[in-house]
Amino acid sequence: MTVLLFTLIVLIGAFLAGLLGSLTGLGGGVIIIPLLTLGLGVDIHYAIGASIISVIATSSGSAAAYVKEGITNVRIGMFLEIATTISAIVGVVIATAIKADYIIVIFGVILLFSAFMMLKKKVDHSNNEQTSILANYFKLNGSYPTEGGLKQYAVHHVVGGFAMMFVAGTLSGLLGIGSGALKVIGMDNIMKIPFKVSTTTSNFMIGVTAAASALVYLHKGQIDPVIAMPVTLGVICGATIGAKILIRTKTDKLKIVFAVVVTFLALQMIYKGLTGNA
Repeated sequence: MTVLLFTLIVLIGAFLAGLLGSLTGLGGGVIIIPLLTLGLGVDIHYAIGASIISVIATSSGSAAAYVKEGITNVRIGMFLEIATTISAIVGVVIATAIKADYIIVIFGVILLFSAFMMLKKKVDHSNNEQTSILANYFKLNGSYPTEGGLKQYAVHHVVGGFAMMFVAGTLSGLLGIGSGALKVIGMDNIMKIPFKVSTTTSNFMIGVTAAASALVYLHKGQIDPVIAMPVTLGVICGATIGAKILIRTKTDKLKIVFAVVVTFLALQMIYKGLTGNA
């Protein structure tokens, strides 16, 4: 395969990954890494390195818009980033120390979990009134704009949410994905933050977490511009168009189809890792 053909395939694949990832809320990494490893035979470490660069680019663009709209809780994001940034570096160290087969199996398991979370019914915690001592101390409670004006919300279980961020950050560094599903679990299910705030704050955090991982991958020479460049361009273009479509389209049926595809890819990744074909 020529470099030009390889670049073209990766660019188109990354575009579709960014488009579907934006419409379903999972991000492009869950598609682009299986595409590179299963479809094109790219080493898992280089696939992760390319995915991390695309995560930084897409997160930076969309995060700025959400912050401007006043939905993102920047204070919570900066506080939880302490955990995700440190653990992301730990995840990269683990990734360089274990066999590629193990990484592929772990990635497959996380894909299955992400598919399940995508189909799970979301619960809105906007009306909670009680809060925790730590939330008051760190001034984490906030508000976000709605059609009826600003809506106040309180934050719970700060320690539990902080602990979940260590898990999310480690997996982000290990697998080269945003781990948005785990971040949202930490903020939405544990800290009881409204879902809209959880998702936008998670998006704000993802870029910073990925940047910490990228430095280590770059140092180890596992970010190849030939792979990272078309992946980043494709994912950004796909995610931008997906965001515009999302405003006007209901994606419930699409999420079911996408969950089936992700499940299939997950099983393929797990099989590849267990059979030692990585």
